[in-house]
Amino acid sequence: MSKHPVPKKKTSKSKRDMRRSHHALTAPNLVECPHCHAKKLQHHVCGSCGYYDGRQVLEVASD
Repeated sequence: MSKHPVPKKKTSKSKRDMRRSHHALTAPNLVECPHCHAKKLQHHVCGSCGYYDGRQVLEVASD
């Protein structure tokens, strides 16, 4: 005999799709860095120049 729970009825396509309605991916909200004008995430240090909130907080190695 089975020792784990097993569904009694098949889940309908409607129920399955309603459950998955919140599974969609969203694009990251990118903004322009006011210092170097590169795209960056809001409220994050800029990866290109190392600036955050008008001051440099990271040293970025130049290539």
